[in-house]
Amino acid sequence: MFINDALAQTAAAAAPQASVASTLIQLALIFLIFYFILIRPQQKKINQHQAMLEAIKTGDKVITGGGVYGTVTKADGIKLDVKIAENLVITVNRATIRDVVNDEEKETGSKQNKKKNKAVEKK
Repeated sequence: MFINDALAQTAAAAAPQASVASTLIQLALIFLIFYFILIRPQQKKINQHQAMLEAIKTGDKVITGGGVYGTVTKADGIKLDVKIAENLVITVNRATIRDVVNDEEKETGSKQNKKKNKAVEKK
């Protein structure tokens, strides 16, 4: 009975263990993978959004974070006055703007939708 326990302890001690260097290399590879797949694209997206927010000027058509469409009538630093209906202007924080909508993008989007519809019709 004691002999089996003693053999089990020696077998476990004789098992090869991973070196610290190989463990650190594996952790570094995992970090690099996460960086290139998750962190870097997210930072790029944040930088593009920040540049878009800084470029907002009077006359731009915008979509707020709440989904309200409007036209910027006044751009004062952080505050934007956005006209959302006739005689209705709201003041929003610049950071709450989700997207700037251009008429050119709408036309491009409608052309792409037409191409998709034609492709679906062919099938």
